[in-house]
Formats: sequence, structure tokens, C-alpha cells
Amino acid sequence: MKVYDVVIVGSRVAGASTAMLLARAGARVAVVERSRLGSDTLSTHALMRAGVLQLFRWGLLERLVSAGTPSIASAQFHYGDGASTRVSIRRAAGVDALYAPRRYLLDRLLADAAADAGAEILPEMTVTGMLHDDSGRVRGVHAVDRAGRVLELPAVTTVGADGIRSTVADLVQAPVIRRGRSASSVLYRYVAGLPTDGYEWAYGDGAAAGLIPTNNGETCVFVAAAADQFHAIRRAGREQAFAALLARAAPGLRDRVASAGEAGRLYGWAGMPGYVRRSWGSGWALVGDAGYYKDPITTHGMTDALRDAELLADAIVASNSGGLPPGIALARYQATRDRLSSDLFAATEAVAGYGWDTDCLHTLLRRVSSAMSDEVDYLESLPNRLASRAPEGSHQLTAAGSPG
Repeated sequence: MKVYDVVIVGSRVAGASTAMLLARAGARVAVVERSRLGSDTLSTHALMRAGVLQLFRWGLLERLVSAGTPSIASAQFHYGDGASTRVSIRRAAGVDALYAPRRYLLDRLLADAAADAGAEILPEMTVTGMLHDDSGRVRGVHAVDRAGRVLELPAVTTVGADGIRSTVADLVQAPVIRRGRSASSVLYRYVAGLPTDGYEWAYGDGAAAGLIPTNNGETCVFVAAAADQFHAIRRAGREQAFAALLARAAPGLRDRVASAGEAGRLYGWAGMPGYVRRSWGSGWALVGDAGYYKDPITTHGMTDALRDAELLADAIVASNSGGLPPGIALARYQATRDRLSSDLFAATEAVAGYGWDTDCLHTLLRRVSSAMSDEVDYLESLPNRLASRAPEGSHQLTAAGSPG
């Protein structure tokens, strides 16, 4: 039976990126995905500078641009007192624009890059259990495909990249080590013909909104409010709630959206408080929302996933080919992730509480900006990862990796 160096559960941003980086390092990687490749999913779409930097460093940004993803030249902030501020995206760290791709495009691009590097992508397959050795160490997964066939995928390391309802996290009983209290409920839709040349964020009376230009000439328009107040807001209906929250966040945006082109159907997210899980153990690790989730109001989830994929991939390579004990390497992965995330998590919690006034909000957004700058500084210190795959026969990881 084939034994993989790494089996990854989940092939979206975090999982596909981790698979690509590990395969480029010479690992034997399998990726199990319960959905079909290229399917859409709930998303804010907006990449921050660190996320764009990762795609640039990995040699993938050009593909995203060539697929018609519009460049974002500025970010405009609208406040409850009527003031607005525009910030131009200046060139830094090799990045001179931001991007907000549709998820069916970005997720497929990353999965294809992982496959190009040699990873095996196994779509429409559901994980049903974990494999263990005699010591209790995780050694891969049980899975079932659409035809009902049961498979075993043994591996030295099993990675859960399967989102906030992570099967892997549940099966290994990963404990929550930090739990948030705030949560946003969100309504969003895609609107055609809405003129905007950049991200626009609005913060009003207990509500927030955003305009995010994405593919196909459309703009993702979202509104958000505290989850514990959202049920009352929605009593009049979803359309009425969307219009009312957009008006509360910024009346000018409401008028612009109303006069734009065709508006698509409304999608919703009920919201849940953020958390940080312990993200490693004996033979397993978590990445992306499976290990760390915060409220989407600061639109940083995809950027976190791209960052943490590289942190985890580096830790696995260091433990399986560099002689570093897996427990030490994976503990360092989590410590670095938490250090880069801690202040942004706290600031996001405060923004998602919707109890701010304009002065308080300015302070919180400066904290968000500072945390993002620290993240970019760290990623700039890492080497570029442009190689498409390791040469045949040069596997740097081995299936006989030492136990943690």
C-alpha cells in the first residue's frame, strides 16, 4: 500500500497551498476534498497585501491576473460622521495592487498548482476516520468516495485544512485555546455595473458594509451587523435588511448600489465567534480555518490561510528532512502563527462587537494595519518558492519520518 508523506484534508486555499509547497519540496502528498474542484464557496474575496505577496512569491500572481481578476488601486473608508478617507496602494514588498478573486478561480488555481507540483488531488471524497499506529499516533485517514468505496490513505503526517467544521479537528479532539465573543452576521451579493476602482469599507450606526471589485465586472457588496441583533433586523425580510444595513453603514453606498446594474441573489452567513485551536499533535496538524478563525469583518481569512500554509509546510519539511523533532517543528509553527495573528484577532474582535464610535474605530483600524505590516515584514524574510516541483527521485521527505 502506498504511504504518503502528508495527507491533507481540504483542497481550498489553505489545503491546496500547503500541498503545493510540500510537493515542490519533494513530498509525496495526497489531498482529499469532499466537494468537486472549482466549486464556489462563501467568501469575502479580498486579499490583503500579505496574501498578494504570497501568490507573487510562489509564482502564481500572474495566472490570477491573466484570468481577469481586476487590480485594486486604493482602499476608501467611509465613517459614521460622514467623513471619508482614500488610501492609495503604494508599491511595497513587490506588490503594487491588491486583488479579490472569486473562489472558484483562486481555489482551482491553487489546486492545479499543487497537482502540477506532483500532489495527488482526490475530489468528491469524504474522510470518515483516522488511521492510528499501536502508539496512538495518527497515521492517515479512512475515506469514502462517491461510489461508496472505502479507502485507506496512510501518511506520516495528516493535515486538517477542512474549515471551521473540521472533521480532522473533531477526530483528533483539538482543544480550543482562545475563544472570541464577537460575531458578525453577513448578507452579500454580486452586483454588475457598480463603479468603484478599489475596496470601499463603511462603518456606521451598528453596521458595516463593503464594496469589493471581483471577476466578471462584478462587485461583491456585503453588509454586516452583530449576530445577536441580526434576527430582529431580518424580520422584515432579507432584501429589506440588506437595504437598511447598507443605509446605516453609509447612505451614499446604498444609493450607488441601488442605481447600479443587475444585482444577483443574496447569500448569508449567520456568524460565529472566532477561536484558536491547538493546531498540532502526534502525527497531525491543522491549517486555515480548521486551526484558527476570526470574524470576516476585517476580510483577512484568505490572507491568513496563504500565510499559514507556508508556515506549516516549512515545519513539516524541517521535521521530516531537517532532523528537527516533529513536536518542536509543529510547536514553532503554531507559535509563529499565533504571534502574527494575536493583535489582529483582538482588533477584529473589537470591530465585530459594533460598539465603537468613530475615534475608537480609527484606533482599531490602525491596529489592524500595524498587524498586517508585521505580517508582511515576516513573509518578506522568507525565500521565494518559485520552483514548480522537485526533480524526480529527489524526495526530501520520507514516509519513515520519526514519530513526534
